[in-house]
Amino acid sequence: MSQTPNHAPISELYVSYESAQKLKVEAAELPSWDLTPRQICDLELLMNGGFNPLKGFLSEADYDGVVENMRLSDGQLWPMPITLDVSEKFAETVADGQDIALRDQEGVILAILSITDKWVPNKAREAEKVFGADDPAHPAVNYLHNQAGPVYLGGPITGIQQPVHYDFKGRRDTPNELRAYFRKMGWRKVVAFQTRNPLHRAHQELTFRAAKEAQANLLIHPVVGLTKPGDVDHFTRVRCYEAVLDKYPQSTTTMSLLNLAMRMAGPREAVWHGIIRRNHGCTHMIVGRDHAGPGKNSAGEDFYGPYDAQELFRENQADIGCEMVDFKHMVYVQERAQYEPNDEIEDRDNVTILNISGTELRRRLREGLEIPEWFSFPEVVTELRRTSPPRAKQGFTVFFTGLSGSGKSTIANALMVKLMEMGGRPVTLLDGDVVRKHLSSELGFSKEHRDINIQRIGYVASEITKNGGIAICAPIAPYTATRRSVREMIEAYGAFVEVHVATSLEECEARDRKGLYKLAREGKIKEFTGISDPYEAPTNAELIVDTKDVDVDHCAHQVILKLESLGLIKG
Repeated sequence: MSQTPNHAPISELYVSYESAQKLKVEAAELPSWDLTPRQICDLELLMNGGFNPLKGFLSEADYDGVVENMRLSDGQLWPMPITLDVSEKFAETVADGQDIALRDQEGVILAILSITDKWVPNKAREAEKVFGADDPAHPAVNYLHNQAGPVYLGGPITGIQQPVHYDFKGRRDTPNELRAYFRKMGWRKVVAFQTRNPLHRAHQELTFRAAKEAQANLLIHPVVGLTKPGDVDHFTRVRCYEAVLDKYPQSTTTMSLLNLAMRMAGPREAVWHGIIRRNHGCTHMIVGRDHAGPGKNSAGEDFYGPYDAQELFRENQADIGCEMVDFKHMVYVQERAQYEPNDEIEDRDNVTILNISGTELRRRLREGLEIPEWFSFPEVVTELRRTSPPRAKQGFTVFFTGLSGSGKSTIANALMVKLMEMGGRPVTLLDGDVVRKHLSSELGFSKEHRDINIQRIGYVASEITKNGGIAICAPIAPYTATRRSVREMIEAYGAFVEVHVATSLEECEARDRKGLYKLAREGKIKEFTGISDPYEAPTNAELIVDTKDVDVDHCAHQVILKLESLGLIKG
């Protein structure tokens, strides 16, 4: 029997076991780069064929083609730059024609990269073309400018071993493992459902209909690599998927986890997901409304139109090699007690249409409100409630920022006492001076050192928040990008409440309790915030307080009222 295209094996970049053992020894002598979590996701899909036709990280010519018109230099469709970004310091030590070892975060050698290209990309151009705008409100654009290294290395990859996963081993499949499974089951048509959220009843109905429409079997293919900051963590999501799997007919449905680092790039991301699913042996893929959209841009509008992704997919369908099944927006019709596609309800004026958005679901979890059974499965709700209890039982961080002498520490101390009086959760104050003594005694006050100091405070606060405590931080934290990365670190585990103590420079200098402004004016303290170094005032702080002519108790009380209104403490 001849193999159908989705059953035939796909080429991988791994060498044989024997060669891998030899290469490991040789690679130990090579200069090595420790991969970031995102680079590990990319490398895994390069090596196992998930990113076929790529044979490594993009060369400069391929990168330019992909950025400008979604094509590799040989004309093949590929919408997403897959690049190895490194620091300037590392880039200076390597050259074209050289091999380097790529290691995971424990130092295990995963692959060898033979460098063919080294260049400094135009990141603003990349943001504009790939993500549609050079707007830092887009998580991938923020990553590009504030986290990714400034130099790109390109070249073919020799795969030595796959990254280790200690979780859900039995649910992770390479493209060839899935293809072999489809071959064994005799599945000629397979429709993939891409998801980064828990599955509720509407999704189940949607996937049933898609499989029926395409007369195909169903692969539930959730992303467990990197998704959008603030998403439900993948451990919880996989437990939710496992809870609903038995609601699907076993003979026609399977689930597999995809270790992909999403870029939230909307239309281009949809095309990319299609190619990845084709490589995994799927013949069809469900593309949703605003597929892989990142939310709102800096102007408060959606980055992409609701159907942009479907249009770009449709235009490129032949080259993707995977057909699109377009997502119907499913709503619950109370009178008929069933889900129906929103645009097919003829008698909509005479029936009650119910729908709960993702935002509404999060609100109900946060406030401990009922989640109706027509909306989700009780097993899924139980799982979600375990991970995100009502807000008044979660940890959170209050982050004061403002000039030296603005009154941050004083208010933070008063707030700590008030919260301890209420009881219920441990409270930790991470004050600037205390942190400098215990966490950052070796740091100076250069921009780089200040950033490290704030990152450390953020890290400790995120651990406190994760474990259900309250962290109160009161550093100057003058830079927007650093405050944002701390916010993202903490919002993975609980609420982040930024309080801008907006006392004016004149007022702070007039107080000058520690005599620091005087020394800064005399040039005796270099890089002093507000004098010789900038303070970038927050634009979206949860609360702004000014301590001029106001007593401390009142300011601390304003914070308490804010925490109550956010549901973090019980009124």
